[in-house]
Formats: sequence, structure tokens, C-alpha cells
Amino acid sequence: MKKQHRTDEALAMHVSAVSIFINVALSAFKLLAGLIAHSGAMISYAVHSASDVFSTFIVIAGVRLSGRAADANHRYGHERLECVASILLSVLLALTGVGIGIQGLQKIFHGGAGTLTVPGSLALVAAVVSIVVKEAMYWYTRAAAKQIDSGALMADAWHHRSDALSSIGSFIGVLGARMGYPVLDPVASVVICLFIIKAAYDIFVDAVRKMTDESCDEETVQAIEAVVRAQPGVLGVDEIKTRLFGPKIYVDVEICADGERTLNETHAVAEGVHLAIEQSFPNVKHCMVHVNPAKTAS
Repeated sequence: MKKQHRTDEALAMHVSAVSIFINVALSAFKLLAGLIAHSGAMISYAVHSASDVFSTFIVIAGVRLSGRAADANHRYGHERLECVASILLSVLLALTGVGIGIQGLQKIFHGGAGTLTVPGSLALVAAVVSIVVKEAMYWYTRAAAKQIDSGALMADAWHHRSDALSSIGSFIGVLGARMGYPVLDPVASVVICLFIIKAAYDIFVDAVRKMTDESCDEETVQAIEAVVRAQPGVLGVDEIKTRLFGPKIYVDVEICADGERTLNETHAVAEGVHLAIEQSFPNVKHCMVHVNPAKTAS
């Protein structure tokens, strides 16, 4: 289990390093394009992309802290700290969406055609590059997050997508301004705001779910029960309880075994169940097996 965690952490650190490098390079490109093309929106997006580096550092901190070994004050480990990182990122994502929405509404209700400066074509190129790069980073980070079941990394993936969506709004706005339809920019921003807030909500709910001892889904519980019943010496399953602990799962199971067998024999049955669960389900950090004597007909 420790070796697996080191592998997961290494993957998260690698993805985060790539994310930081891409965001810094993309911010510099957007800033240069904004200055040359006289696009205030593109300059703003450049600053926003630079601020995304901060969110990636939250991911790094969350993954590293959650991987710390159990200590005297945290006997069950620190996995829930990754949920804390996910919640922080969901809040940042929601604020990003709200900010984009407010700016869009202000332009719709208070902006005027005369206040809009028509940006150069380089701003369109920068928007397209940003869309492609940030969408690619979303899928890259999302794949890694699913592989290691990291809520914080998944939140960062959605942060990339929020940038891609924002860049789509920027592209539509710049193109609309150049074609004589400046209202397309704020309308697109408001629509994008709703998508971003929905993503932030989903990330927040998932993190809270993992912090409140919610059970696994029924399909997972049934799969665990099938593994338990298949072990030698198990005559039945009285109860299975599961709880999410950050990205990990804790399992408590009560099995039935022959009450006439010796303590050593019964312990071996329980140990077999314990090992089978942890080997069959990599996300299970630990399971507790209680043995009841099987009921016999009187």
C-alpha cells in the first residue's frame, strides 16, 4: 500500500509540474498577445492563467499532506486533507465563475458600443491556442486524477477546463467585436459562468461526501461481499459497513465461520478475508473482520 501511494504521489507531482510550466508559458504568451493586439480581455486572461499556478500549489500541498503517515494525533492517517484541498479549489473555481459572470452582466447592462476597443487578430490566435492547450491539460489532468482517485487533482483538471471555457468566451468576444457584434462576448461569459459554477459545486459535494463517512456505492459493496463469500472457511456474511476516507475506503465486515474450529483456524479465515479485500480493491486502506459462530440447527 505504501509503494502504491508513492507511485500515486509521484504521478500527481509530475502532472502538477507540467501544469505549472504550461500555465507560466501560456500566461506569458497571452500577455504578449494582449499588449500587441491591444486586447484588455486577453491581458486579464493572462493574469488569470498566472493565478492558476496558485491552485496547482494547493493540489501539491493537498496530495503531499494526505500522504503523510499516521501519527499519534491522526491514527487513521491524513487522507482527508486532500478533501480540504478539493474544497479550497472548488471555492476558487466558483469565484472564477462568478467573476466571469459579473463582468459579463456588467457589460450587457452597463456597457456601450462606444466603450469597446476592437482588438487585433493576434488576440484571436492567442484565444485559440489557449482553448487547445487548456482543454488538452483538462483531459491530461483528468486521466491522472481518475487513475489515482484524487479529488484535488480532478478539481485542478476542472480549473483547466474553466480556462478553456473562458478562452472560448474571449474568442467569441474578440471575433464578435471585429464583426460588429460586441454583445456576444458578455453573453458567452454568462453562459460559461454557469458551467464553471456547476463544476465547482460537483467538486465541493464530492469532497464533502468523502469527509462525512459516506458509504460506498451499492455496486462496490456487493463486489466486496462477493470476494468475502469466496474465501475458504466463510460460511456467511452478517454485515458489511464501508466508509469513504478521502480517496480511500475503510471496510468493517462480520462473517460467519464454524464455531467448533480452533481460534487459530478461525483467525486464519479472518486474515484470508482481510488480505483478499485489500488485494482485490486497491482503494481499501484497511478492513476490520469480525467472526461470528455460524448458527446451527437445534
